[in-house]
Amino acid sequence: MLVARHQSKVRGYLRQLARDPAAADDMAQDAFIRAWDKLETYSGQGRFLSWLMAIAHKQFLQAVRKDKQVRRLEQALEHQAASSDMSEQSPVADGGDLADLSRLLAALSEDERTAMVLAYGYGLSHGEINEITGVPLGTVKSHIHRGKERIRKRFALENPGHA
Repeated sequence: MLVARHQSKVRGYLRQLARDPAAADDMAQDAFIRAWDKLETYSGQGRFLSWLMAIAHKQFLQAVRKDKQVRRLEQALEHQAASSDMSEQSPVADGGDLADLSRLLAALSEDERTAMVLAYGYGLSHGEINEITGVPLGTVKSHIHRGKERIRKRFALENPGHA
């Protein structure tokens, strides 16, 4: 029942972080197994989804540490995003599809991408992001602010009322 209820959110989050659907699905499966093994540690404080996302986030971090190929891929994507033609049309103007989202997220650091995905993709509060990632609250806010600014500058987007 827990898998059925939360699977799409956990898999979606990990897919956005890992940018490799197969690896993300493996991480999600490992996260649910770990959550099942640790279910008795859930205290009932806070949202269950936040607790589960924290486990998924830790699975992601472990996978990144173990797999140097993921790091090389991220560096290649960041290099590609930095060297692409700045005169391209804004990805948002193209209809905002999934490929455009990937381009926007590729322009961010791992910390910024994580905070932005949790805040805007899953509607989690800064406090919940702090709980999931273990990053201090002020740093979470900074990652989100810097991430928004980096996207605005990189893709020449206007600042629509501090969105």
